Amino acid sequence: MAFFFVLMFFGLAVMMVASGLVFSRLLAPHRPGRLKDVPYECGELPVGRAWIQYNVGYYLFGLLFLIFDVEAAFLYPWAVAFRELGMVGFVEMAIFLFVLLLGLAYAWKKGVLEWV
Repeated sequence: MAFFFVLMFFGLAVMMVASGLVFSRLLAPHRPGRLKDVPYECGELPVGRAWIQYNVGYYLFGLLFLIFDVEAAFLYPWAVAFRELGMVGFVEMAIFLFVLLLGLAYAWKKGVLEWV
């Protein structure tokens, strides 16, 4: 019985999302055209092909930024509750930081952090 309300709210959430998508599909105007099919680039007409290859280093650099941004998001609550967590919390965070530093060393060795 305890999970009944969880399942009920989950079903309600799924129905609300599904109904929004269905009503949007049914009621929204659909007028395709040549101008609407052109990629939008800040009001400028696109020049060249839309499908070009980017250096994978940009994506890797972005992923590293995301990883260390999440690290900062984990460090703040840990620092606030540091006294209550005690030595166990300190050791767990030390392991977490060690794993992240290993990843940073690996990325540094592979040259991901170099722009040239």
